[in-house]
Amino acid sequence: MGRVSQAQAQENRQRIVDTASRLFREQGTHVSVADLMKAAGMTHGGFYKQFASKDALVDEATAHAFGELTEHRTAELGRHAGREEARQAFVDAYLSVEHRDGAADGCPVAGLAADVARTSGDSEARRVYAEGVGDFAEWLAPKDGDGIAQLCTMIGALLLARATEGSPLSEKILTAARDALTPGG
Repeated sequence: MGRVSQAQAQENRQRIVDTASRLFREQGTHVSVADLMKAAGMTHGGFYKQFASKDALVDEATAHAFGELTEHRTAELGRHAGREEARQAFVDAYLSVEHRDGAADGCPVAGLAADVARTSGDSEARRVYAEGVGDFAEWLAPKDGDGIAQLCTMIGALLLARATEGSPLSEKILTAARDALTPGG
């Protein structure tokens, strides 16, 4: 079996990071390296050719997930005439049944919160997470409002809706939060 090219190695690394980012948001960072590599379609032994440790992958996957969130917000701005319109469309999509049910492709703030809270205070994942939360809150801030309060409402509602999925309460939580974050709602 021959060695892989640098380009193939980089492609493999990106596939692992993409897969980890999704699995960590959906299942948590406790996913085993073996399960992660299987989901990426690769062998367990290939992991340590790419990463010094699982913590290094958690750091990179966290940064990747926040990069996706930034891309999503930027795309929302491009689809709407004004910033407030884009912000409201983002809030509506965030507090939707589709987002509730799609944790793997969902928000890293909600998906990674519990795991990041358990990391050491000086971890790269925690630094990236804190920076991402701050950027997200700043982006959410309406002209005359508090982005942090908006973000807390959204994250809390999403987590509660996910925890009560399957009951009528879940959709009521999403609706109540959307109403609370809609001007005149």
